[in-house]
Amino acid sequence: MLDTIMIGLCRNPDADIATQILCREFKDRTIMASKPKPRTHQLKIDGRDLRLSNLAKVLFPQGQITKAEIIDYYIQIAKYLLPHLERRPVTLKRYPNGALGEFFYEKDAPGFTPEWVETFPVPRRESGGAIRYIVVNDRATLVWLANLANLEIHPFLHRAPHIDRPTSIVFDLDPGDGADLLTCAEVAFLIRHLLKRLGLESFVKVSGSKGLQVYVPLNGKATYELTQPFAKAVSELLAKDHPALIVSEMAKKLRAKKVLIDWSQNTDFKTTVAVYSLRAKTAVPYVSLPITWEELETSAKRKNADSLAFEMKAALQRINKVGDLFKNVLSLKQQLPSAVLKHLTGKAPKSLTAYTRKRDFTKTAEPAPNAVSRSKQGSRRRFVIQKHAATHLHYDFRLEMQDVLKSWAVPKGPPYAKGERRLAMPTEDHPLDYLEFEGVIPKDQYGGGTVMVWDIGTYELLGGNYYKGHLRFHLSGSKLKGEWELVQWKNKERATWLLIKVAATMRPISKKRDDTSAISKRSMKDIAQAADATWASDRKAG
Repeated sequence: MLDTIMIGLCRNPDADIATQILCREFKDRTIMASKPKPRTHQLKIDGRDLRLSNLAKVLFPQGQITKAEIIDYYIQIAKYLLPHLERRPVTLKRYPNGALGEFFYEKDAPGFTPEWVETFPVPRRESGGAIRYIVVNDRATLVWLANLANLEIHPFLHRAPHIDRPTSIVFDLDPGDGADLLTCAEVAFLIRHLLKRLGLESFVKVSGSKGLQVYVPLNGKATYELTQPFAKAVSELLAKDHPALIVSEMAKKLRAKKVLIDWSQNTDFKTTVAVYSLRAKTAVPYVSLPITWEELETSAKRKNADSLAFEMKAALQRINKVGDLFKNVLSLKQQLPSAVLKHLTGKAPKSLTAYTRKRDFTKTAEPAPNAVSRSKQGSRRRFVIQKHAATHLHYDFRLEMQDVLKSWAVPKGPPYAKGERRLAMPTEDHPLDYLEFEGVIPKDQYGGGTVMVWDIGTYELLGGNYYKGHLRFHLSGSKLKGEWELVQWKNKERATWLLIKVAATMRPISKKRDDTSAISKRSMKDIAQAADATWASDRKAG
């Protein structure tokens, strides 16, 4: 029966590329059965010769969607997709065993990347060269990526070479347990209404998974230093006004029957799934597709979430009919309201409430929360480890994240041997100004004792998510260099974390260096005797 169907398909002179390739395999199998079945095929596209492999491999179980069909989809969608990818570095998300198998992210272009594939170097946040991101500017690159089973395409919001300048702001709506796509629609309308009041036009697309994404085109000179706090402020305002519907904080325990407005995507080291990209979340190849606000309203009124799910073939038919509904996202120029920006630049992060509550700033020289002072080191983020002789000697490990220092107390200090684990107790967020705090906290104050800046530098986030309880990062400090992980685990008493050395063992810090400040070169005894509250660094602001 299958052979009869294939013979009929192969006689069609207008068969698409995927069918032509499958017919070639069918012909090889039936006419040349005595010869080994070929596993590679040549395809010439836009002057490039590509060798394609395993084209009959099923990548989406439902409907038995093969790699050849995936390649054909990206060829057909290219004229709409490529303008949205032009000059944008992308992170690869490869599924070698198909949509329901294991996948992995890949930032650096693989060593076997052809010379004609364009790349753009982005400096790592630690020393050691640049990350060579792939840039998808043509159909041949799209096909080459699809042949690698790169089912999803995740570009940055910026275009090279202006990697600090997003062309849009994105609000990523993620429904929690008990909420769904229609709940996301309610939130999307609230975002749209607020943005309209600020004189900003917005566009919406389905994520191809569970949620929606609202885009605010800018196409100007605004940097992430402005767009992220703007997105955060909008999210927090709506969460405050609609607490039964919206959360702006990442913790999963807060999301039940609510929608998270993920504002954190607006940063220079995160990517968002591209418009027209396939999604590999299920056995079906759904597409992240733009829709009109009117379509979203109709679906919401009819309570019909199914009308907002577009499979691969339906998506192609739709776009050939309605065109690129995201076309204006590429060209519409908008500016963030100056009054809003002025308010944002003078605002201290909300998460510093606990830090403030525990301290009397008339008695301690520790920095009070202030307007955010961001890193001036581009995409790099800072870290500090402070040796702290309080009731018990410990090391305070802090990572710059979301305008604050996320903090952990590590009683035994950082591990050096690969696989070694150290207890890391989470503490309250600290202000960024705490990065270089060194001195003596009065004994009658919270954390009273001597504080040394034991190590300081920058870090690169390699993977994970703070709110999901896992971070993997590379530290580049004056003492620590290499990879570590922070992993959350729960004991009977409280949730805590483990700091784990990964990748490779490093030489332990000597006893002398362990008692030497990374910024003032003083010992703990020197700092305590000086009692100068805080050492005034002459280093240039990071």
